[in-house]
Amino acid sequence: MNHATSQDPRLEEARWQQVLDRRPSGDFVYAVTTTGIYCKPGCASRPPKRTNVRFFDAGAQAEAAGFRPCKRCRPDNDRLVDPRLASVAEACRLIETAESPPALDALADATGYSPFHLQRLFQAMVGLSPKQYGDAVKAARLRRGLKAGGGVAGALYGAGYGSASRVYEKSAALLGMTPASYAAGGRGAAIRFAIADGPLGRVLAAATDKGLCMVALADDDGALESELRRDFPQARIERDDTTLKPLMEGVLAFLDGQGSAEALPLDVQATAFQWRVWQALAAIPAGETRTYGELAAHLGNDGAARAVGRACATNPVSLVIPCHRAVGSNGSLTGYRWGVARKRALLARERGWKS
Repeated sequence: MNHATSQDPRLEEARWQQVLDRRPSGDFVYAVTTTGIYCKPGCASRPPKRTNVRFFDAGAQAEAAGFRPCKRCRPDNDRLVDPRLASVAEACRLIETAESPPALDALADATGYSPFHLQRLFQAMVGLSPKQYGDAVKAARLRRGLKAGGGVAGALYGAGYGSASRVYEKSAALLGMTPASYAAGGRGAAIRFAIADGPLGRVLAAATDKGLCMVALADDDGALESELRRDFPQARIERDDTTLKPLMEGVLAFLDGQGSAEALPLDVQATAFQWRVWQALAAIPAGETRTYGELAAHLGNDGAARAVGRACATNPVSLVIPCHRAVGSNGSLTGYRWGVARKRALLARERGWKS
C-alpha cells in the first residue's frame, strides 16, 4: 500500500525548495528511498536527489511506509522544534574537541551547510561567530593550563597557540593581565573598588583598568571587602570611591531599571560555555524568568541544566549579568549567591518597573 500523501506538483515543488533551503517546518517530513530514513525540513544532512524523495504530512505516515526517523534531526521528537540547533551544537562540539579551531569550511562540511549559511546560523544562535567561539575555547584552555602550573610556554602551546608573541600582545583582552601574572594567581593586577548604598543593601563594584570584575551585595562593608579579597587573593586591591563614582552610578542606575548593562564595561574571564549562558541570561527581559532547563535547551543542549546552573553560580557580576532570572524546573527560586530573599526582591523590583 502506498502511504505517501497525494499532493499536487506545485505543493511538492514548494516542499522540495524548503528542503533545499533547510527551512524548518512542522507541516511535513521527507523520506529518502535510497536510505530508508525520513527527516524534518532543516535537517543538516546533505540534500538527497529529488528523484529519491517522498513527502509525508506526518512522521507516522513515513514510518507506516517503512521509513526510520533520522538520528540527526530526530523528526519523531516533538520537543526538538528546530533541527538547526543540533547542527550548531555539533559545530560547537567540533570546535571544543579539536586541538585547534577547525576552519569554517570544515565545520560547514561536517554539518551539511554552506560556509555562509553556517556563519549566519551560528552567529544567530550562539551570539558569537565560529571564529570567536573558537578563540574563546582556546582562551579557556590557556587559563586552565596556566592555573595547572605547567609553565607559560606549555600552557600556550597546549591551548593551541602557535605564537607566544601574539598571545602577549592580546593578553589584556584574553586574561586581563600577562600570562605569567595570571599563572601567579593575579599577582600584580590592580583592582579598585567602591561601596555604596543600593536598593537591597550595600553594593560593591570592583574594577580593573578594563572594566568591572565583581559586583556584590551584602549588609556591611567588611563582608564585601573580604569577599573581594578571597576572589582575588594575589591582586593589589584598594578602595577608591572617588575614581569609581561614575562606574558605581552606572551600576546603581542599572539596578533601578534606568540604565543598560551594555553600557557597563566588563573584565571577567569565562569559558566559552559560561559566556553563552551569560548572554542568554542577559537576553531575558527584566522581571521574567527562565528555568535552567529552558536555558539549556535555548543553547541547544537539553541535558545541560546543571552546567547552566554552575555557570550562573560562578558569575562574578551577577547583578549586571542577571542570574537571578534563572529558576528551578518548577519555577522555584533556588539558591542565589546573595540569598533567596534578595533574588525574590530583585525580581519583584523588576516587575514593578513594568507596572
